Amino acid sequence: MCIAALATLTAAHAGSIEGTVVIKKKLTKRRVTAEVPMYQRGAAVALASDADDDPLAFERARVAIWLDGPVSKDAPSGIAAKIEQTNRRFAPELTVIEAGSKVSFPNEDPIFHNVFSLSGPKSFDLGNYPKGESRFVTFPEPGIVYVNCHLHPNMSAAIVVTPNQWHALSDRDGRFELQNVPPGKYTVVAWHKAAGFFRETLTLTEGHNGQVEFLIPIDESGRTLESHRRD
Repeated sequence: MCIAALATLTAAHAGSIEGTVVIKKKLTKRRVTAEVPMYQRGAAVALASDADDDPLAFERARVAIWLDGPVSKDAPSGIAAKIEQTNRRFAPELTVIEAGSKVSFPNEDPIFHNVFSLSGPKSFDLGNYPKGESRFVTFPEPGIVYVNCHLHPNMSAAIVVTPNQWHALSDRDGRFELQNVPPGKYTVVAWHKAAGFFRETLTLTEGHNGQVEFLIPIDESGRTLESHRRD
């Protein structure tokens, strides 16, 4: 069977995995960009904070979801995501990409930044560079990559590198969808920076969609809340 016909057949039998993230308490400590000390020279840069009129919606929008499995052999081409340095913050602070993807790090501030990571899946140091310049990094291995700035300790971001194209970020209502998933048995993974990893198995049958719900983080007894699923 030719590749085009196989792709058409796979798409015809594929379904979606839809889900919800339930978070009932604030997990992330509120963070405000620190004032620049007098001894630091450079242009004034506006301050940014984590303020949100709905703290639980803020938490729900910071959850990455993906399907566990082997690394796809078809690495995406081009730039998959952009993480700006603006107002002495990384924007966005959470990015989800497929292994093999390239990410750009443009500096939009009128000051120098130095983006780096010491994480196992990918370590790098982009050096100092000014406003208007951008540096690029390719992430070949799955895992969590924490990103910081040598010049501004308050700046932090996380890049979730997934093994395949089936990944998503939940929205402010906690909803997410993984589309065009072939029938099979899967482990659905959810990750929140403050709460950690949550996993649930799900079997997706031909002609049907799967649903999963993640309860984050832990109950008062200290046990992980069980995720519920409806196949």
